[in-house]
Amino acid sequence: MTAMYLPKGAGRYDATVHTQGPWHPEQQHLGPVTGLLVHELARTAPRPGLALTKLAVDVFAPVPVAEVEVRTDVARDGKRVQCLSASLLAGGRELVRATAWRIREGETPATGAAPPPAPVPPAQPRESASWLASGFGYGRAMDWRFVAGDPQHTGPATVWGRSTVPLVEGEEMTPLERLAVFADSGNGVSYALDFDSYLFVNVDLSISLFRPPQGEWICLDAATTIGPAGCGLTRTTLYDRSGEVGQATQTLFVAPRPGREADSAG
Repeated sequence: MTAMYLPKGAGRYDATVHTQGPWHPEQQHLGPVTGLLVHELARTAPRPGLALTKLAVDVFAPVPVAEVEVRTDVARDGKRVQCLSASLLAGGRELVRATAWRIREGETPATGAAPPPAPVPPAQPRESASWLASGFGYGRAMDWRFVAGDPQHTGPATVWGRSTVPLVEGEEMTPLERLAVFADSGNGVSYALDFDSYLFVNVDLSISLFRPPQGEWICLDAATTIGPAGCGLTRTTLYDRSGEVGQATQTLFVAPRPGREADSAG
């Protein structure tokens, strides 16, 4: 299979193994799901001069590695701002809902943004050997390049990434789709608890951009904080090769993995 999704027409797609997430082999990673939502939103009421600047994604239930459908609509259509909505369904059930804002592009005085933390480094054996690139389809479909942190140890991390397979078969990925596919990896690369002992699943993803991303490489500078009552928060600064483009946040549901409750209490 050469893409994350195989189009079937009318907003319907077959998900391939490249969408597979780390928590269950039959459930998708939210990265490809977010990319697919962006793909369909780009086709909804497009208007020259409006750029997507905010995307908020809420997850109601895990998305199966199976046929999915995306439905989109215009929630508000104005001259200077436009609000779109999107829903992803499987088996007739809404599993993910997104809201997107487009803002009219115009010439404004830029206040400056942070440069990239570091250039894209050469591939290293430790990345290809880590759990990110070996145990599940999405992990294998991405090219991971760490410049800070370690994919085999907990803690903050800075990592460049790009998809090595197309999002939709027969179509070239846009830079915005590439960012959407990778932005949900913030909690994965900066995981704060042992992966084998705990779940830290995000229930949402919020992306805010002050300029459109460019190119195929996206950098995540991510840190995760776990609270004392089963919740966590990941905050990620997003970069392309020219510098910072925006921020992403994820709210995390945190719990011991099934069968690990006794171990965590000890």
